[in-house]
Amino acid sequence: MNSSAIEQSVLGLPEVERAHLVHLLLDSLDAPSGAEIQDIWLNEAHRRADDIDAGKVNLVSGELLEQQVQALFR
Repeated sequence: MNSSAIEQSVLGLPEVERAHLVHLLLDSLDAPSGAEIQDIWLNEAHRRADDIDAGKVNLVSGELLEQQVQALFR
């Protein structure tokens, strides 16, 4: 199916469905690519590792973290 056929099919849809497709298409244009997401997370991991190495953060065990989170919900 070529783009002209897709256009004709989409324009024949009810307004609500066209609006939904517009939303999906616009979101797809704004979304970073898989490679961009991977780079963002890699940079964040490096930043966090640097903070740990520089002593800028206090590390806590998973057990202590769980206790602190549970305390927040009490």
